[in-house]
Amino acid sequence: MMAYSEDHIALAAEYALGTLDADERAQVETMMSVDKDFTVMVQSWQHRLGALNQMVGSVEPGPEVWEKIRTAVGHSEPQAPMALPEPSSPVVAAVVEAPSAVVDNANVIRLNANARRWRTVASVTSAIAAVLVAMTGVGLFLPDLLPDSIRPRPRTQVVEAKAPPAAVPSAQYVAVLQKEGGAPAFILTVDGATRNFTVRKVGASAEPGKSFELWLISDKLPRPRSLGVIGGSDFTTRPVLASYDADTVKAATYAVTVEQAGGSPDGNPHSAPVFTGKLIEAVPSAASPSAR
Repeated sequence: MMAYSEDHIALAAEYALGTLDADERAQVETMMSVDKDFTVMVQSWQHRLGALNQMVGSVEPGPEVWEKIRTAVGHSEPQAPMALPEPSSPVVAAVVEAPSAVVDNANVIRLNANARRWRTVASVTSAIAAVLVAMTGVGLFLPDLLPDSIRPRPRTQVVEAKAPPAAVPSAQYVAVLQKEGGAPAFILTVDGATRNFTVRKVGASAEPGKSFELWLISDKLPRPRSLGVIGGSDFTTRPVLASYDADTVKAATYAVTVEQAGGSPDGNPHSAPVFTGKLIEAVPSAASPSAR
């Protein structure tokens, strides 16, 4: 696109805005008919100013306005031609003597017209910026207030659902709690990942007024630690082993004592162990080499 002067750019903007008089509009339309680049510039201004037209509704003038226009046109009279001064008049003499003053006045008039034109363009540009900011805010927070043609379309984001990773089976450990050489009394099962444990009652029955209590005995601990009373049902499940590290859990000895009803009152065993056992790995972890 060729370079245009500031006057040409201002003419294009005012043509799109509709503020030119008839002669100036004819000048712009003549330039548009022979210059495609100038036509593109005018259309660009019309596109920018189109947002203002969409935000402002049309207003029909009232009958009294048209009546005033008709009255003014019907009573308008041609103005009398201005009498020219005689050649000997002081005005003519001043013009003849100082032609540079006339040229300077013409330049002043031209500069004033350019300044007025660029003030108009600057005002229009500021208005466009304000409208675009307002439309952006309305589009974000109150899109229903905008016309359908400029209302932002809702976005739909398709998110592919991913299947959760398959849980890796953890190792399972089992201890048979029994008297030395006797039949199993309890079976202790420990989950290697969570370290939750389950006690399965097999052949033991508590005396009336007594309770069986499970203990963890380890060289790493100064004394036996209670894992709670074994309930009267066939299965007792608890998570208390989670407070011990995995090595301690695997290497410890598990013992059952007979305590008063409800268990030891002070956290210490009050009888010798009646059933004992140690954990062995019954089911290896899926990540363990022995599982492959």
